[in-house]
Amino acid sequence: MSADVSSNLPAPAERKDLLSAARTDLVAFEEFMLTVLDEWGLPTDNIIVSASDRQILLTNTPHVLGELNIDQLARSPYISKMIMAGAAGLFDAALSYLWDETITQLRDRVADFDVAYFFDLAEADPARRATLQTRDDLSKINDAALLDAANKIQLISDVAHKQLTHINYMRNHASAAHPNVEKLTGLKLADWLQTCIREVMQLKTRPVVAEIGRLLHNVRASRLADAELKNAATFFDGLPPDQANNLANGLFGIYTPDSADPHVLDNVRRLWPELWPFIDEDTRRELGVKLARFRANADKDRASRAKELLELVDGGAAYLPESDRLVEIQEALDDLKRAHEGWNNFYEEPPVARRLKDVVGRHGEVPELLTAPYVATVVNVFMTNSRGVAWNAEPYYIELIERFDVRQAAYALRAFAFRSVIPKLSDKLPQEKWGELLNLIAPKLTDRQDRTLLADVQAFTGTPDQLRKDTKIAAQIKKWREANGH
Repeated sequence: MSADVSSNLPAPAERKDLLSAARTDLVAFEEFMLTVLDEWGLPTDNIIVSASDRQILLTNTPHVLGELNIDQLARSPYISKMIMAGAAGLFDAALSYLWDETITQLRDRVADFDVAYFFDLAEADPARRATLQTRDDLSKINDAALLDAANKIQLISDVAHKQLTHINYMRNHASAAHPNVEKLTGLKLADWLQTCIREVMQLKTRPVVAEIGRLLHNVRASRLADAELKNAATFFDGLPPDQANNLANGLFGIYTPDSADPHVLDNVRRLWPELWPFIDEDTRRELGVKLARFRANADKDRASRAKELLELVDGGAAYLPESDRLVEIQEALDDLKRAHEGWNNFYEEPPVARRLKDVVGRHGEVPELLTAPYVATVVNVFMTNSRGVAWNAEPYYIELIERFDVRQAAYALRAFAFRSVIPKLSDKLPQEKWGELLNLIAPKLTDRQDRTLLADVQAFTGTPDQLRKDTKIAAQIKKWREANGH
């Protein structure tokens, strides 16, 4: 039940008098403090926002808060701090408090669902994953990765992910969290508060996500009966592809630790062959990469368990790691993605991009298992973060693209259909970079099928984010995926 936040307030006329008096006192206090700052030689311009903007925030806030019930309001201390900061004219601080509340509550939702499963999806590096065990460890995952993993398991929707990612960007670039010169408005703050309330604070777990959570709990709890295993197999058949991949990572994470009980191992071994047909190629490759990382970290027991799962199913042996070099490339890709998503990516990306260039070598040789993630990551960072070009890193990205072989170029041509690239193509700067990418890879496309698709893509009159929806182009993508086992 929503709260009526105005029910305990004074009557409208009395409230108006109180607000008028409070505003008079606040203005007097602000003028006094600005005089003090000026006498001390400190800046006084653009320190606090106008009274009218604050009034807009305070006028809209009660309606937004009305979407929360009494208990939810009582558990939201950072919203109180946000409103106090906003009333004082410190909108940048208010945005920081709003984001603190949002992230705190999102971590609570993750912990309520299945924190171990979440960690398995959020952190691919076994060494880092080993340090993530409890709800308190969620703070070790940066906000962008937290949002990505929450979206990956569909705890938050695709639309919510885009909205929250934008608020996170503004928090990094227009709040008190970091130096900035951006100006915020009361209407924007009220709108962002409503978004955070609706998409996080009022979050309801989707049925399929809840069902996965129950299955993982049952796998850990006791030995599954034959009827439960049969029901699980039926459940797999109806899973959306992304959720089948997520569940595979969850079961893999349950199976490989030394502490796994015998009944847990038996449950996973019986479920794994049933789930395997629904796992896509990228996820199968990721499992092989995890095995290689276990070996690289001298974690022999986990490597042995991972190999058991891959060898348990038909065709699984094809995803065993080719060499230790695969691990180095994957680590560089993970570090580059992490740097690209950070708030100071312009400074963090260049050294990682240079390391990736060195690892793949002058001919751009990448193990076949990593072709898709390698191309996807390079294209993704080349497309920028939609706000600006990381100019110190861009020469490395261009060099890496110029090193693409025919197969890698074919993947890059189809990057408009990659999950990591799709959201960016609706923005202006990535659209410009998409045209540059096509020019870079065009000379490498020797296959007739690739040349035909290139011509159709270049002749397309819409924006790049609409390419995958074109019937003719979509048919070519489908045919190529089927031919290449995707």
